[in-house]
Amino acid sequence: MRSALEDFLREFAATRRGSAHTVAAYRRDVTRVLDFCAGEGKPVAPAQWDAPLLERAMRDLYRTGHAATSAARALAAWRCFGKFCMRRGILKADPARTLPFPRRPQRLPRTLPKLDLNAALDALGQAGDPQAARDAALLELTYSAGLRLSELVGLDHGDLDRTGHLLRVRGKGRRERIAPIGARAMAALDRYTASLPAAQRAAVSPKSPLFPGRSGRLSGRTVQRVVARRLSMVASGLGVTPHALRHSFASHLLDAGADLRAIQELLGHRSLASTQVYTHVSRTRLKEAYAQAHPRA
Repeated sequence: MRSALEDFLREFAATRRGSAHTVAAYRRDVTRVLDFCAGEGKPVAPAQWDAPLLERAMRDLYRTGHAATSAARALAAWRCFGKFCMRRGILKADPARTLPFPRRPQRLPRTLPKLDLNAALDALGQAGDPQAARDAALLELTYSAGLRLSELVGLDHGDLDRTGHLLRVRGKGRRERIAPIGARAMAALDRYTASLPAAQRAAVSPKSPLFPGRSGRLSGRTVQRVVARRLSMVASGLGVTPHALRHSFASHLLDAGADLRAIQELLGHRSLASTQVYTHVSRTRLKEAYAQAHPRA
């Protein structure tokens, strides 16, 4: 089963376009069961991969403090692996299909106050130092195009269409989409580019990272620190992540009357169900506004 796992991961990465993070997570999830069955690194026969083993492994996930979201991802990995083993004739049936998916808590996306966020971005854009110019550009672009962190750091200069105010974004599963860029984000990018040393501007090519770092590209951890430092006041001291800008992008569009299908396309969601969570945020705000404004609420 361990050699089958290696074959599965190679096929998954090649044909399903699984990201490196997903491949690593699936490796951990399946290896955890194999080690749980026979001990670390020891061989596991196909007959040992059965429903009782997976049930015990699932109980062990909860016993060791794993969240329902982690358990759901693990079950998805087991099912995907089981389906592969059936196609290869290693298993006659997929025992993971008998396990129900863990019920994950409904978490509303955290969004930032529109007026406070705009004020923070405007203030940052007025700062004159190169560091502030870079930070303003990456924050404006993330909020303007609703980017994931991985999408932001993966941008190249060739992905930016300055004339058309468009951005080519490579999302999950290597799916590409075209996202419009607002005028303020474009202005922030222009200020950032102008702040770069002349030698660095001259060396720019279509394949150059839009936001370079010490080791080639700006790291995701650096972006997280920038967001936390620059937008700490907007989040009322509770801490804010880059994904909160993406959530705010979608929620603010919906509040202003944007079509849910259009927001789905802009976010790069494969399913509308992933986008519909933002309708709950708007309903919550409507109820709060009603309770505060209606004289008999």
